[in-house]
Amino acid sequence: MRKRVIAGIGVLIVALILAYLLVVAAEIRRESDIDEAHKADVIIVLGAAEYRGKPSPVLQARLNHALVLYLQGLAPYIMTTGGAGGDPIYTEGEVGRAYLTQHGVRSEAIIAEPEGSTTGETIAAAVEIMHRMSLRSCIVVSDGYHIFRVKRMLEGRGITVYGSPRPSSANGQADLAWLYFRQAVGYALWRIGINI
Repeated sequence: MRKRVIAGIGVLIVALILAYLLVVAAEIRRESDIDEAHKADVIIVLGAAEYRGKPSPVLQARLNHALVLYLQGLAPYIMTTGGAGGDPIYTEGEVGRAYLTQHGVRSEAIIAEPEGSTTGETIAAAVEIMHRMSLRSCIVVSDGYHIFRVKRMLEGRGITVYGSPRPSSANGQADLAWLYFRQAVGYALWRIGINI
């Protein structure tokens, strides 16, 4: 009898956790297409893969979107982020800086954060840089499914945040559902103090 009660409680806990994750995933999906681009102190571009010093298509799309926002005069700085990801020579942040410089952004307007290997590390480093420079607001550029969690992480550190997802990619509905769910798990882990 006792084993059945414990098993029942375990099933209930798992069901509640799953329900919570599904609710958060639905909110991530709802927010993933909202572009809040607004005047801010800096545009933060979340890193993505780079290949031997060249941005991957995902990183390039994020950088291009940030470039458009910058050219519209929405912020005086662009912060490129992301560590080496296993590359012994290049980092995502440095590749992003080089790409933007090649596309006409003055080097003084680009801040590179080349250390973060996870979203949590990147956000912590970006906030530290922002505090040192007295920057209090930002536009976050990433993929839509990523914006929800990043916004909450930055807001939790006292930053005013506007999300601006890069133009949507051609992911199928099943792929997107998985990405929303995965971000919901990342958000839930962050809420209990586990940064990924």
